[in-house]
Amino acid sequence: MQVLDTIDKHLLNDFQQEFPLQSRPYQHLGQRLGISEEEVISRVGRLQDEGYISRVGAVFTPGKVGASVLAAMEVAPQEIENVASIINEFDGVNHNYEREHAFNLWFVVTAPDEASLAAILASMREKTGLDIMELPLLEPFHLDLGFELQWN
Repeated sequence: MQVLDTIDKHLLNDFQQEFPLQSRPYQHLGQRLGISEEEVISRVGRLQDEGYISRVGAVFTPGKVGASVLAAMEVAPQEIENVASIINEFDGVNHNYEREHAFNLWFVVTAPDEASLAAILASMREKTGLDIMELPLLEPFHLDLGFELQWN
């Protein structure tokens, strides 16, 4: 894992919101940071490979485009990393995280439509051998997922 330099830190912190919506967003980011488009693409790729970035993409209001669900699983503590890695292999998994609860693995799955979502969840159940508690959205609210990062 490479040490984060000032440009890496700006990439991780400054563009969590208001990512440029244009035909060459990485070129725009490069201009703002004083580096080339190619270097931005390379750095973002490296930051993804090293686990600093899980995905780069839009977040849509649930139910407006496609289908999604918050889901939870009860996983034996010694299996949590293995099951989380299986879940992460599926397209449409935005994130997953461990919680201190009987249902200790939580994740969000998105798909083009309800049938595709059901198929993904069925495949997850088959591959993990575990049940999935689906928690459909009952009332929408906005949660800003951007976090001001602190550097030591």
